[in-house]
Amino acid sequence: MAVYDIEEQEQIEDLKAWWAQYGKYVSAAITTLAVVVIGVQGWRWYQQTQAREASVLYQAVSQAAHANDAAKAKEPATQLLDRFARTAYAPRGALLYAKLLYDAGDKAGAKTELQWVIDRASEDELKSIARYRIAQVQLDDKQYDEALKTLAAAGKNADARDAYQSALAKLDAKSGYRGYVQAKLDALGGPLVASTQASPAPAAPPAAPGK
Repeated sequence: MAVYDIEEQEQIEDLKAWWAQYGKYVSAAITTLAVVVIGVQGWRWYQQTQAREASVLYQAVSQAAHANDAAKAKEPATQLLDRFARTAYAPRGALLYAKLLYDAGDKAGAKTELQWVIDRASEDELKSIARYRIAQVQLDDKQYDEALKTLAAAGKNADARDAYQSALAKLDAKSGYRGYVQAKLDALGGPLVASTQASPAPAAPPAAPGK
């Protein structure tokens, strides 16, 4: 029994010596780990809170869009972009609000919202949609050079093809742009249209931004 007590005492002394030498490092590691765990949990909570609040604002914009009420959408859309720009709801809310502004005749406001999506959205798909819809506004305003440049940056073949067809429908039969636009459309595999000597075939009006 005495031998056991002596061995046990030696182990205790060894442990004390080890702790005296390395205890501060162990304590620091435990503290660091605790801080990391708390930080991760806090970040997750923050993200969840941000997403939850952004969702409420997005729903408000969506409801205003269904009611076709641009004035009602302004405040939640503004808060969504200002306070929750990093959430997935922000660019989608901007696209909805852009459509409302376009339908209300505020093309400049619509382009501002769409440009925000291009500049701030993290999803390339949303950026491409915004570029396409800005191009539609530019075509409405007969800004053909700008529209073609915007479409070239969009990188969405299907949308670009639709927009090029809309451009052909809007262009005068004698416009020098028709050959260029037709070549772009053909390169994308789009349908052929009437020759430049004929009047352009009627086409459905282009989709408004946000649609």
